[in-house]
Amino acid sequence: MTSAPELTVIQVPVSDPRVEPLLRELGHEYSTRYGKDAHAEIARYPDEEFTEPYGGLLLLLLERGEPVAGGAFRRYDATTAELKRIWTHSAHRRRGLARRVIDELERAARTRGYLRLYLTTGPRQPEARGLYLATGYTPLFDTGADPETIGPLPFEKHLALRERTGRAPDQ
Repeated sequence: MTSAPELTVIQVPVSDPRVEPLLRELGHEYSTRYGKDAHAEIARYPDEEFTEPYGGLLLLLLERGEPVAGGAFRRYDATTAELKRIWTHSAHRRRGLARRVIDELERAARTRGYLRLYLTTGPRQPEARGLYLATGYTPLFDTGADPETIGPLPFEKHLALRERTGRAPDQ
């Protein structure tokens, strides 16, 4: 694996035009793997859920401002943030960018006072499953079972107290 290039991390609203590659590729990925209208899945959450004070959408940009990876989080409950829409551009995979996205999302969630992260991934996304296991997420399902019999695969991660700053999400 090669090292990740120099990147700029920015927080943007879902309406930012630089988010379009993320949504387009996620839509294609979900349609290819699951055969359903992925755009409806992606658009099912209001944009406001991914903005401050409870959420955020982050993009990693190359020097030229090209978005190559990103992800979002939203409030799940008073102490938990839910990670959503984690993506790496197909031309930039296998470079550690997804790990960087997760690190940045965890950092942003910590600063908002969240104590726990929650996420789900699909049963036909073994790369995502492996990524979450490798980055310290605990599976909330039987890892020995056939993923197709489970449906969405839930994970959680508790954030270390010493690393949190900022105010509680419900203040």
